[in-house]
Amino acid sequence: MSIKKLRCLSILESLPHDCVERILERLDVDSLMRLKGVSKQWKSTIESPFFQRRQLTHRQQSGNPDVLMVSLHPDDEDIDHPIVESLSTLVLGSSSSVHIPTPWDMDNIRFFVSHNTCDGLACLYMYRKPGFVVNPTTRWYRPLPLCNLQQLMFDLGDNFFHTFLDLHYVVSNLGFGKDKITGTYKPVWLYNSSEIGLDNATTCEVFDFSTNAWRSVSPAAPCRIVAWPEPVCVDGSLHWFTECEETKILSLDLHTEAFQVVCNAPFANVRASDIVMCDLDNHLCVSEMKWPNQVIWSLNSANKTWHKMCSIDLTTISQWFRVHKCALMPLALFDGKKKKQKKLLFYARELREALLELDLETNTYDILFDNYSIGFPVCYFQSLISIS
Repeated sequence: MSIKKLRCLSILESLPHDCVERILERLDVDSLMRLKGVSKQWKSTIESPFFQRRQLTHRQQSGNPDVLMVSLHPDDEDIDHPIVESLSTLVLGSSSSVHIPTPWDMDNIRFFVSHNTCDGLACLYMYRKPGFVVNPTTRWYRPLPLCNLQQLMFDLGDNFFHTFLDLHYVVSNLGFGKDKITGTYKPVWLYNSSEIGLDNATTCEVFDFSTNAWRSVSPAAPCRIVAWPEPVCVDGSLHWFTECEETKILSLDLHTEAFQVVCNAPFANVRASDIVMCDLDNHLCVSEMKWPNQVIWSLNSANKTWHKMCSIDLTTISQWFRVHKCALMPLALFDGKKKKQKKLLFYARELREALLELDLETNTYDILFDNYSIGFPVCYFQSLISIS
């Protein structure tokens, strides 16, 4: 350690500990992981849930999100079920990424990744294998046992997909969110179930970390869902598109575990490839591709009304890349160099060649990061949080 760093540590240790805590919570996670070795008191502070919540809150309020870059298997061409080859973190404003080693690297096991991250945590899962909740920054992870749907797929093996191929049955994606009242994290698997011999139109399973087991939610959703795109968690609720004649949004309150259908949406009968759902600044947003534009609508949760947030000019994007077959995926709103200046981060799902930004003030576009294949990017805030 350099003399300058040693002097800084000496000054910090001479301060009252509450002042030290205020300083520490402003540091990045990698620095905090190293500083746990300074003293038992610092280690105890950094590992306390109260401190970790304060650090995360400060990170969310003072900085832009980072991007979890999910490198994909070379043979994977599924835009909505990306198979994880490796994980790395890209810091916005930087041109490089840092590889994140995972406990299963040596086993050569590949997973799907949940589109949702929650307080720096993400879900990795497979259809017929146990999954994980992981903190990519700290390398913490916790295994998830098979739910009933996965157990059925495991028991049937390849026969599961052969049996339901003729029925055009598509297995839905795992959702992940947090009960905003209790702070409880909840992986959720909602799936259409009439094709697999169950009485209900849908079945909902929620994982309970306190019992380390999945449990069924009753009553389940009142209408069938579109298997993809993946559900999005916003403000304590998970959201899916419905399979109704008129496309609607189905919401599950993660505290009450009750479903409701959000009507009066700014879209009607839409192909699944033409529409995406996302969380922008803690608002549920829906974006529909309708050439030559892709409009992004934001939901006001108080009065259940939609307003147009912005529009992406597809003709401009097509000058850089070939014409898109699927709607672009908005990832996040982040600050520019000027205060209160906002930029929209997005990428093309079927190309996976670059992260692009739209300056909402000047209505100009730029490539923020490009590579041969950026894989599957997910925005998140680095944190120290784990689940006991």
